[in-house]
Order: sequence, then C-alpha cells, then structure tokens
Amino acid sequence: MLTQGNAAQRDPLLEARDVSMRYGDFIALRNVSLSVGKGEIVSIVGPNGAGKTTLVNTLTGLFPPTTGEVFFLGNKLADNDIVKLSTQGLARAFQLVNIFPDLTVRETLAVAASSYGGLRWRMMQNFRRNDTIGKIVEDTARAFGLHTSLDVLSSALPHGKRKLLDVASALALHPKVLLLDEPTAGVSTADKYGIMETLLAAAERMNVGAIMLVEHDMDLVSRYSTRIVAMQDGAKIADSPAEEFFKNEEVLSIVVGKGNH
Repeated sequence: MLTQGNAAQRDPLLEARDVSMRYGDFIALRNVSLSVGKGEIVSIVGPNGAGKTTLVNTLTGLFPPTTGEVFFLGNKLADNDIVKLSTQGLARAFQLVNIFPDLTVRETLAVAASSYGGLRWRMMQNFRRNDTIGKIVEDTARAFGLHTSLDVLSSALPHGKRKLLDVASALALHPKVLLLDEPTAGVSTADKYGIMETLLAAAERMNVGAIMLVEHDMDLVSRYSTRIVAMQDGAKIADSPAEEFFKNEEVLSIVVGKGNH
C-alpha cells in the first residue's frame, strides 16, 4: 500500500547521489541527491525551468548524468538502457497514444505487455494468441476502467481516458517504481481527481512499490503526496513530508512563481 514512511532512508528503491547535468555551459541539475522508498508518493515541484523533467529523464536512464550516480534496486544505472530498465521495474508513462494513434487500446497495452513478458515487438502480431500478454492486457484495462474500450482506437478516446491509457501502458510493465510527468495535464478540474484516484488504486492493485510524480498542480500535490521535493534552477531546495512542506512559505512562494522572474 502506498503510504507515508521512512523506507526511502532505510532501503531506497531509486536513489540519486550528487547528480548534475550539463548541456554545454548550461547547468540543468546541480548536485541533486534524493531517495524514493517503498510506499512513497514523491512529488517533484518547482517553477518552469527548475529541472524537474531533466531530473526524471536522468532517473529513468534516458540521459546519463554528467556527474553523480543513479541507483535502482541498489544497482547503478550506468550500464542499463531505458527499455531494459522498464522491464526490470522502472517505468514511466509512455504516451503511446501520441506515438501510435492508429493502435486500439488493446494493441497499445499489448506493446507494453510484450516488453514485460520479454517478448518485445516480435510478438505484437500474435498477441491475441499469447495467453500471458492477453491476461496482462485484460487485467490492466480492467484496473483502469478501460476494459469496455479495448477495441476502440486509442486516438478516439476522450482526453481523460487517453491520459489513463498512458499510465496504464506503464503499469502493464508491472513496475516497482512508476514515474509520471503531469498525468492530468489538460484534464478538466472536475476529472483530475478521478484520474488520480483511478491510477493510484490501479497502482496499489498491481503492487507498485512507489510513485514519483512531476506535477505543477499544487492541489494534487497536497492531496496525494507523502513527500515533496522542490527544485529551483536545477538545485533541490526542499525535501520534506507534505504537511511540513506546506508550512514553508518561502519555498511555496518559489514553487508557485511569486516573485520569481
């Protein structure tokens, strides 16, 4: 169950140690260290350009850090590629709907399920005859309320369900750590809580160990985070439990952009 705890300090699932990222003379990350442990929902917040997405790209192995190290399940990420990591339990939402708009919901989920089963793309043409893939697809779709839309084109889904399908694709990999970048972006206020409740319930049902969430919506951050990490100019400026974080007026003013130019 995803609940607040001290697991990150004891036995982290995902850990960054003094990670920096440079692009020429531009420093995108400055000596960032953080841990994510079992049961945590860690939100990464900060103004535009703070380094939030760069941090997630580094943590998921998309870009190796210029200096510092990232560890997943105690192993250094340096020798892993992003696809291999996803099959080992570190996944982020694919946004496959944008990549493959002509796939149905069933086919979109089968892409991820094929990777989880170690079958990769070669099984896509025969996924309907593969019981393992079929079960993952059905179970994942049901967890997200997409089971009645399996043969609908992904691009034809309402926006809210497309966002759920993005997350469902990542969860079809049965990750130990799930990284999400603004999963409710573009969704109406009325729908955003429903989407979050659905994805968190599905994550618990599918035994996800921890979630890292890049999010600008502070209502969602306040409601669902167990811990909050604030970034500014590529540096970590706060890392605290949610209740404590929202008492820090100085950090809050930076995060929401007041006086930040």
